[in-house]
Amino acid sequence: MKATLKPGLTHSFSYIVPENKTVPYTYPESPEIAAMPKVFATGFMIVLMEWTCLQLLVPHLDPGEGSVGTHVDVSHAAATPPGMTVRVEAECIAVDARKVRFKVRAHDGVEVIGEGTHERAVVVWESFAHRVAVKAKTAGVS
Repeated sequence: MKATLKPGLTHSFSYIVPENKTVPYTYPESPEIAAMPKVFATGFMIVLMEWTCLQLLVPHLDPGEGSVGTHVDVSHAAATPPGMTVRVEAECIAVDARKVRFKVRAHDGVEVIGEGTHERAVVVWESFAHRVAVKAKTAGVS
């Protein structure tokens, strides 16, 4: 990880919510979920926040490095129908060795729909893939 990654860096990203990022599409095999309203799903909002943090982080990584999400603490306070644009703002608030914390906020042009914090760990992809392969082998899955 480069020394250029420091608290105070910010990044924002806008995304038009398609129908397939609404609640019924998260687990369509669940009749309870499939029957829910077609509004931006909490899980997809969280991943959009992670994506924005990734965009902030990537220019500060060394070759072969990436990051994985390790903690999410966000609210989802308002529903957003498909077709609206969600803008996520991310700010790096702490860098502690290979852990990076972000403040995140999402707005749909009408109101704040979610906000909180997100943490990512910087990893070397080759080592990470090896650990996952060993775990899969130990569990008997391929």
